[in-house]
Amino acid sequence: MMQNKFMARALATLTAVAVSAVMCAATMAAEDVGKGHDHRTFYANGKIVYGNVADSYHSNLSMYLAGNQFMVMQDLIGAFQKDNPDIKKIFVETIPPGQILKGQLLKQGKIDGKKISMTPDIFASVNVNHLNTLHSKNKMDEYMVYVHNKLALEVLEGNPKHIMGPKDLARDDVVVSLPNPLTEGIFISYGSKMLQQLGIYEKVAGNAKCKSCWAIKDKTWFTSRHHREIPLRLLAGQTDVGLVWATEIIYQREIGRKIEGVEIPAPYNMGDKVAYVIGALKSGHHQKNAERFLAFLATPEAQDIYAKHGFIKATAKELELKPLPSPGT
Repeated sequence: MMQNKFMARALATLTAVAVSAVMCAATMAAEDVGKGHDHRTFYANGKIVYGNVADSYHSNLSMYLAGNQFMVMQDLIGAFQKDNPDIKKIFVETIPPGQILKGQLLKQGKIDGKKISMTPDIFASVNVNHLNTLHSKNKMDEYMVYVHNKLALEVLEGNPKHIMGPKDLARDDVVVSLPNPLTEGIFISYGSKMLQQLGIYEKVAGNAKCKSCWAIKDKTWFTSRHHREIPLRLLAGQTDVGLVWATEIIYQREIGRKIEGVEIPAPYNMGDKVAYVIGALKSGHHQKNAERFLAFLATPEAQDIYAKHGFIKATAKELELKPLPSPGT
């Protein structure tokens, strides 16, 4: 009888600990991939306001940018406003660009039930076809390539599963986390192609088209919203390896997480193909300020800031504004 009571108490304690751990992991995930750095308003006096999407309507410059450069923004915007103090208030959104295009630029979008402007001044993506779509709808005319990145594998510090390269994603003893194939450009445009080139797409991704789901049960997990979920899954013991941008690994180590990277060799890292593209929207209300920001991106100062965070600088030729191709050409 006493033994049964002891066992019951022990089971209850273990259950409580497990529930607490899950809740803690969920909280960490919300802080990391949810609302923290996705929507920020930068003031020229150094003040930063988080999560006020109404500022997308009421700033001197409003920019919707591919989310994987979120770690650069404080340095970048600070330097820009130092040189341009009259641009006192800048709203920046950093989430997957496919979500921005489909859910905010081509139709009215909402963040936590609040409307976000359909007419930012600047849009940036890792997929030039997103900009071509805007051009086909007479919303954007010019663009430039302003930085590059490459794919990498993210593992726990010490690499306990001894992941050596991307072919190890197909190992039966490895649990994999991938950016989802519905809204994440890193997988849609690049990660899926890497798996196909290696001949392991079906083995790893199972041809699944879903998010926040097991593509292959207990083998491959697709993220819910952003590949910034992957380090949280690693730290929670839910996965062995994940596919991310190389810059993400640098950021995780900068903030003290026990994370490390495994390089993906060329051409599989897509380093020759990953180009961040940006342009001003014709419907934006601050055309001159948008022009000033695009000109700033082409400066050595801005390029050095991106390089500090692990990005690859664009060439002088790439940093020149050029017309988007007309539909059908």
